[in-house]
Amino acid sequence: MVATRETWDIVCRVVDNYGDVGIAWRLARQLAADPRRAVRLIVDGLQSLARIARSIDASIVRQSVDGIEIVAWSTIVDSSVQPADVVVELLGCGLPDAYLDAMEARRDNVLWIDYEHLSAESWVDAFHGLPSPHPTRPLVKHFFYPGFGPGTGGLLIEPNVEARRLAFVEDAHAITAFRHALGMATDPCTDDATTRHVSLFAYRDAPVAALFDTLADDPRGRWSVVVPAGVLDESIDGWFASHHVAGPCRSHGALSVTTIPFVDQDDYDRLLWSCDLNFVRGEDSFVRAQAAGRPFMWAPYRQADAIHLNKRSAFEDRYVAGLDAAAADAERAMSLAWNAPGHEVGQAVRTWLAVEPRLRDHAERWRATLAAGAPLVDRLAAFVADRQRSP
Repeated sequence: MVATRETWDIVCRVVDNYGDVGIAWRLARQLAADPRRAVRLIVDGLQSLARIARSIDASIVRQSVDGIEIVAWSTIVDSSVQPADVVVELLGCGLPDAYLDAMEARRDNVLWIDYEHLSAESWVDAFHGLPSPHPTRPLVKHFFYPGFGPGTGGLLIEPNVEARRLAFVEDAHAITAFRHALGMATDPCTDDATTRHVSLFAYRDAPVAALFDTLADDPRGRWSVVVPAGVLDESIDGWFASHHVAGPCRSHGALSVTTIPFVDQDDYDRLLWSCDLNFVRGEDSFVRAQAAGRPFMWAPYRQADAIHLNKRSAFEDRYVAGLDAAAADAERAMSLAWNAPGHEVGQAVRTWLAVEPRLRDHAERWRATLAAGAPLVDRLAAFVADRQRSP
């Protein structure tokens, strides 16, 4: 018999289409795995959520999926809303006045958490856990920072992900079946036994043409790149048109490209596990790429004044620490070329691929290090319990 369940609200406004709502859904699923919690996800982008969670109907303002109540943002903008015991404001999205009014009415019975962006920057440890009083209301929110340091909230990786990964990667038939289901290995012009596979999830300003040029000219073997539909369509169409390639078989030189529908979060993990290299963007796919144990290239969410490049550099400083000098230089050069305009991408890609075996070994060691840490959800639960006990 389960006692009265602690209620949690996760409040999300969609900015990056899939990164923020992906974090919200992943966090909700992990929190709801504990039967002592009742979790409600409040989101203003049900269409984006429905693309990565197939069971969700974007036309329904209130629904229950996987034990999680999912409601549209419109349901919390009037005075009838009842806030949960724990309110997680995701990525500083802001809360409607009516919801704040209801929190104020409960006052001491609501714990307000500001779940912030992941960063490898050194200042995160100092800001994690700090209180922030509301300027005009008798409410206090507490900053919770995911991060890589011991004094942060850690990474949003569920405890059973490694068992799922091993069961998949050690089953060659499962990998083949998965690739066929996505259309990655069904076209005779895209695949053979030596083909290397790449997942490509990038922003529209990514130097895709330079990457494709380099892979297409690779004399060592074929490359099969899989891209989610609607993300880089214009760049891909333009590149193939420039090489006078038309029709369903999107192949030129050593490169083939397959566009696939968006998959749910569990299948996205399998996609990353089944690929040799992964290009990711934002925050959610960034963490999943690290948990996959494969070499990857990350594009942080673009910010004004190129602040995102500071985040990229801080992560690279941590990530390359275990690499030899040549591999570390190749990783840094590729990361800079992929993210900062004006750099020669082709040479960076060639140098990066030349050290791929060392990068693969390093990615596996990095994955194992991350898996040894306490999961973010456990740290968040302890964080909440500590503040609920405080006077």
